[in-house]
Amino acid sequence: MSKRHGSYIDAKPPVRIILSTLWTSMLFVFAYVDIFGFWRADVIRGALAKKVPGSGFVIDQRFLLLTTIYILIPALMIAATMLMPARITRMVNIGVSAVYLVSVIAFIIGESWAYYLVGSAVECMLLLVIAVVAWRWPREATTTGAGLDGRDASEPSTRGNIRSATTV
Repeated sequence: MSKRHGSYIDAKPPVRIILSTLWTSMLFVFAYVDIFGFWRADVIRGALAKKVPGSGFVIDQRFLLLTTIYILIPALMIAATMLMPARITRMVNIGVSAVYLVSVIAFIIGESWAYYLVGSAVECMLLLVIAVVAWRWPREATTTGAGLDGRDASEPSTRGNIRSATTV
């Protein structure tokens, strides 16, 4: 009995799935980099003193609310990418990923911890890929020579031709 070995089909996932997956990955990296920070003595001391080390931010209700909003936006991008119309989704993915790319770069200024720099570099790469995938969102094919009646301009017209209209 011989075994048949076929090749695997490399099915490309839809753009919405790709983008949602990238946002999910970015959030995991984002969260774990912040969670790992709680093992740093300067971060622990800062939290106890109600200050974010190095930034001068005071940890209070306003800071925590703004931080929550900052995290909610990419978290909601996972669902929004799946639910919004394509044209809006494309623009929002490009815009939000660009804003977050700039913010991640701003947050690494003055940072010296390798884990934070590596995590931020991965976040930047994921955000850049999100923007590129959204930018290259496939468009529907359009017929370049179509007339107003949807007929291709290269097709002969049957309008006004009695013989064509009666022969079916």
